[in-house]
Amino acid sequence: MSTTNPLLATSDVPFGAVPFERIRHEHFLPALEVAIAEAKANVKAIKADSRPPDFDNTIAALEKASAKVYEIAYAYGNLRAANGDPAMHALAKEIMPRLIELESDVNLDPELFARVKAVSEKPGVTGEEKKTLVDKTYRSFRRNGGLLGPKEKERLRALDEELSTLGPQFSEHVLKDTNSYELVIADKAKLRGLPESALEGAAATAVEKGKKDAWVFTLQGPSFVSFLRYAEDRELRRQLWTAYLSRAVSGANSNKDLVKKIASLRLARARLLGYESHAHFQMEERMAERPDRVEAFMQRLVDKSKPAALREMAELRKFTQESGGPAELMPWDYAFWSNKLKEKLFDLNTEELRPYFPLDSVLAGAFEHARRLYDLDFREVKGVPVYAEDVQVFEVVDKIGHKGLFYADFFPRGTKAAGAWCTRFRGQWQEGASDVRPHVSIVCNFTKPTATKPSLLTFQEVKTLFHEFGHALHSLLSRCEHRSLSCTNVYRDFVELPSQIMENWIVEKESLALFAKHWQTGEVIPEKYVQKIVAAENFHAAYQMMRQLRFGLLDLAWYGSKHWQGKTPADVDVEAFELEAVKDTDLMPNVPGTNMSVSFEHIFSGGYSAGYYGYKWAEVLDADAFEYFKERGIFSREVADRFRTEVLEKGGTEHPMELYRRFRGREPDPDALLRRSQLI
Repeated sequence: MSTTNPLLATSDVPFGAVPFERIRHEHFLPALEVAIAEAKANVKAIKADSRPPDFDNTIAALEKASAKVYEIAYAYGNLRAANGDPAMHALAKEIMPRLIELESDVNLDPELFARVKAVSEKPGVTGEEKKTLVDKTYRSFRRNGGLLGPKEKERLRALDEELSTLGPQFSEHVLKDTNSYELVIADKAKLRGLPESALEGAAATAVEKGKKDAWVFTLQGPSFVSFLRYAEDRELRRQLWTAYLSRAVSGANSNKDLVKKIASLRLARARLLGYESHAHFQMEERMAERPDRVEAFMQRLVDKSKPAALREMAELRKFTQESGGPAELMPWDYAFWSNKLKEKLFDLNTEELRPYFPLDSVLAGAFEHARRLYDLDFREVKGVPVYAEDVQVFEVVDKIGHKGLFYADFFPRGTKAAGAWCTRFRGQWQEGASDVRPHVSIVCNFTKPTATKPSLLTFQEVKTLFHEFGHALHSLLSRCEHRSLSCTNVYRDFVELPSQIMENWIVEKESLALFAKHWQTGEVIPEKYVQKIVAAENFHAAYQMMRQLRFGLLDLAWYGSKHWQGKTPADVDVEAFELEAVKDTDLMPNVPGTNMSVSFEHIFSGGYSAGYYGYKWAEVLDADAFEYFKERGIFSREVADRFRTEVLEKGGTEHPMELYRRFRGREPDPDALLRRSQLI
């Protein structure tokens, strides 16, 4: 098997990359079974070791024991999200329970736990990274049932096995409803207001889907966002918005029962382990530490933002009515009319900016930022296999040498989940004298090229690219000894700092001059546009703040303890529960039959359960950190070197607040975000 299964054979691909062109869905399960058997043999050897437990023969050995299993799991999970056909999705029901069974076998093994406990209580482990790994390993056993009795362990095992299949099922339902919807328009008169870029994209989609003499709009980001922002036909905007917000609400792909089941099982799991709620369990390993601190943090932002958001909405309603718009603003009106107001206030038509943001130039600009800040060079390489034909691969090098591989996957496809994310096919760690370097991927859903134009990004898409690129840098610059502490293996409310700080550069004149160049003429973006971009950056900042807080409050409602005294999530009506949870952030009427929870993949099938607040938490950090760059110069090598050595290289080897203090010289200023948003 090991010689024929590409997931088990030693890679003969350049850089040891994943041989995607050889991998078929039928390879995953057999490879996983071999790797799991190998992992179990490794664990058995650790337990059989007659020497006293120490760091090397227990902690380090445990980390290596299941390494091959997780390499296969990374490949499977990433492919399922980025290029997941039905066969790949169906595999989740086979693969996820096997992974959870192995984790349970390890975490619930009393002999292993005894060895780990002995090392944690034994003095003599030196070095911050080793101490952190000992602490993390012990906590992992404790947090996954190591202290439970036999019956409780079996109950925990059952909960984990059931949860393992529900997240993939949740995502599959969202993807199916996203892909199944089409807004087909044959009457060109109904396309009034839409820019040429949106029309070309819709025409190309119509050709792909075999629709003659028509334009097809979908629920994919570029299509959906453009239509809501520019289409004058209010009824069609309503239809598209409603379709998006009713994904997985009803029918065969409904996630209502899954939402309640996932939240209920996570609550039961937390209480079995002695925690008040899933949020309490999660935040034990977060900078915030406790749900009450998060509640206070978000409430402060609500209190500071809501008066300004209400003023913004009053101004928008006045403008809409004076412009002949509807008397009452509905959610499908916001993007259209706020864009009109933004154009009036700043004389800024966002479509005028697109020609200055061709994707290739923006990507080159991100690379140039990495060169100026961190001495990194990105060189496109051929001959490294990819899982889809439009994926690009770059070797990353610095003055010392090879730093890793960077995969870029930018365009929508029917097999790709919505949104944008950064992930890894391989992490970073030390293997003896060798430094194993990471293979990192950013996956997006940007505006596609057309027959006449390259991919021309919106300013928001530029921001998304820089954001995900920041995550990639966090992995590519990692310098850790142990894989479970390297790269982005950090507290969830710290992980967004390296990504969100990169967004700050794109509203700086000096940065824009590096990459914002007209796709036809090469002309650098004119000063008048730069001034407008900067001036418009905080347009409706309070509204956007409230929107993010809405997501965070909904997350905390499902996973905190406030609502579950004497009942569980299984007892609630999903729509009514959501409306109550987010009512403090309401700025427009709620629409019956629509629901956020049922398509909220971040918290029900991603890694952000009881952690969505982390985006705002990390925004405080990134606003404060970028003030440091502004003080010294946005390309200050002094500040960049400190950020690299104290944050990006360190992974999760120390507590993030300690890392931040060493970078900044103090703790973050909580008002930095409010200053940047001009809310104080």
